[in-house]
Amino acid sequence: MRHLITILLVLALVSSASAADLGNTQNNTKDNPQVGQNPGTLDSREGGEDMATAFPISAIPFTDTGNTVDNIDDYDASCPYTGSISPDVVYSFTPNTDVNITVDLCGSGYDTKTYVMDADYNIYACNDDNYFDPECGMYVSFILNVPLTAGTEYFFVVDGYGGDAGDYILNLSYYMADPPCDLTCDGVLEGEPTLGPGYFDIFNSGCSGEGYPFQDLSTDSNGELVFCCKSGWYDYEGSEFRDTDWFITIIGEEGVIEWTLDAEQETYGFLLGPHDCYEVEPIQTMTAGPCAPATMVIEGSEGDIVWLWVGPTLFSAPAGFVENEYDYVSYFTGLHSGVVATEPISFDSIKSLYR
Repeated sequence: MRHLITILLVLALVSSASAADLGNTQNNTKDNPQVGQNPGTLDSREGGEDMATAFPISAIPFTDTGNTVDNIDDYDASCPYTGSISPDVVYSFTPNTDVNITVDLCGSGYDTKTYVMDADYNIYACNDDNYFDPECGMYVSFILNVPLTAGTEYFFVVDGYGGDAGDYILNLSYYMADPPCDLTCDGVLEGEPTLGPGYFDIFNSGCSGEGYPFQDLSTDSNGELVFCCKSGWYDYEGSEFRDTDWFITIIGEEGVIEWTLDAEQETYGFLLGPHDCYEVEPIQTMTAGPCAPATMVIEGSEGDIVWLWVGPTLFSAPAGFVENEYDYVSYFTGLHSGVVATEPISFDSIKSLYR
């Protein structure tokens, strides 16, 4: 959670751009071993070389394919990585009415970057990494919701990270908002202070915070817990951070914890290991929300200590989200019995559990 962390912890927690990131702000460099591995096949189907020669899109939905290897590097945008020398191609679109659209590069064969800008180079939306799976590709871009104003010409750039280039698939579609997700919870309150401008986070910040405060998820005699929490995004000294929550608990006598997570925004739930802040990483993952529960089964022996992590899938609030925080709920069975704790515990206290 807390962003004032040591240089070593920054390197340990935010050196990657994948879903494994545990930090609360995205780093400006990444290590992608796939760069340059899939240049694809040159063809002439792609968009224009620059804004002056942009391929005009007449209507949405729109789909095109192409390859950027034989193009040159005309543009770049920070999202958050800068210094790209990748070749890029450009499409243009002028809506007749105010619309919201989605930009999707699922299926592209290299480490893409995509952004939307106007003729004055103002960036309206940008994404470098969204997909990390075999179906859509590794380090492939996606922008969920871009508001466009009638009569304004917009330029859609298909770019890459670093110097990477290759085959791409571009899909533009209208954004259709899901019904609002509103969770209720009748259980133990997390107790974190309200997120907002100037928030200085020292609550259940785990390996991202000074003192390493983990929050204890002990429970009553039946080993069950309903935990009512908040997460979201906050501004501190001109930068935006996501709220990440670190928890510690103990496996009960059955040797199995079942953890169900639901949230009002898309949220990760991680089982972490090893129990060392300089080496910790997700060893089981799930994605929940909005209003779409996910369940993880954690197996072990009675008395085993478990580290858990919860945080937004995005480092910045999604388009259209006007609040600082949202609700999420964790349902647990199979916990070790004990007194329910609502205050964080220090890393020294955690280490004492091993003695």
